Amino acid sequence: MKKIAVIGLGYVGLPLARLFATKYSVLGLDINRSRIAHLQKGIDKTLEVEEDLLKSVLKSENSNTIGLYCSFDFEELETATIYIVTVPTPVDSKNQPDLTALIQASKTLGKYLKKDDIVIYESTVYPGATEEVCVPILEKQSGLKFNKDFFAGYSPERINPGDKLHRIEHILKVTSGSTPEVGMVIDKLYASVIEAGTHLAPSIKVAEAAKVIENAQRDINIAFVNELAKIFNLLDIDTQAVLEAASTKWNFIKFQPGLVGGHCIGVDPYYLAQKAQQVGYNPEIILAGRRVNDSMGEYVGSQTVKLMLSRDIALKNASILILGITFKENCPDVRNTKVVDVVSSLKDFGLQIDIHDPNADPEQVQEEYGLECSKVLPHKKYSAIILAVAHKEFLSLNLENLLEPKGVIYDVKGVLGSRADKKL
Repeated sequence: MKKIAVIGLGYVGLPLARLFATKYSVLGLDINRSRIAHLQKGIDKTLEVEEDLLKSVLKSENSNTIGLYCSFDFEELETATIYIVTVPTPVDSKNQPDLTALIQASKTLGKYLKKDDIVIYESTVYPGATEEVCVPILEKQSGLKFNKDFFAGYSPERINPGDKLHRIEHILKVTSGSTPEVGMVIDKLYASVIEAGTHLAPSIKVAEAAKVIENAQRDINIAFVNELAKIFNLLDIDTQAVLEAASTKWNFIKFQPGLVGGHCIGVDPYYLAQKAQQVGYNPEIILAGRRVNDSMGEYVGSQTVKLMLSRDIALKNASILILGITFKENCPDVRNTKVVDVVSSLKDFGLQIDIHDPNADPEQVQEEYGLECSKVLPHKKYSAIILAVAHKEFLSLNLENLLEPKGVIYDVKGVLGSRADKKL
């Protein structure tokens, strides 16, 4: 029986490990001991895998029986033959790709590689990174020869955090291998659990490139409607009404304006851009889209202040309630959230900010951004309310009861209809 080790049990790794564990013996590894302790009890704090689903595949020991065993002991890697790496690949403060976790995972993994083992990467990278960065580390650490003693593959993750409809088994999976034969092995492995099927790419580089352009395409399209929103605001035209009218044409692709954060759309374009610049090409459209989308937090903040001033609301000592701090709705993930840019913009005006999010972990928000966040809705009146994230809990709130007499509501997500004084 194949023994699969999944390294990194976050939003990507855990759903994948759970799925493989329905048919294979799976070892799930993560450096976060608290995370492992929760998973061993069947608790997934990312909310990606329900407790009953997780408990249905959990096993209490690292045996060869079907099921998932979670551990922080990387020495257990020696029992596996197929390794899947799903660690984070963010960007740094200068928007440069940060492969630190990927490099460290490869160094650790290389110590346990054996003859004929297969290493599959799912973490987002620029085209060429698997074979140019990761494989040499594996060779050095293991003393084995690539494509002779061990093999590699790349299968880009397509997890959509918070989406209970498009689960991993229902999303077609791109696969690839370092040789045609290994590509077939990897494709067959994923096809055994992915109900939607697989697509075997001709090379690892093609699979890596497919991943980054998927999200770069969405980023550019969202940047376009964000720019439209700025233009239509100056023209006093309802952006949502324009999009509704335009979408009546059969080939119009409807995107929504908004804050573009998270670990995919707001990150992947930078990976492609850096690689393009390394080979002497300046990716103008990709970087222009990033500039537009990265500017939206400051824009929302300034537009809220203008709205307040139009109502003669004094900014000094004014309080603003921000609803939502996660990067998307109905999800606890706060990585690379652009709501913090809204907060920063408002603080520049000396405003008092309260943040309410029933899904976010207040300790994580404090640790990553130095911001106070409450799971409980504050009982006070505000000069302005910004709906930054469309959590389902917010849609039925009586926002008017939280407002001062002249208070305003700014709807970033365009879900409040006539209840909002202004929307993006």
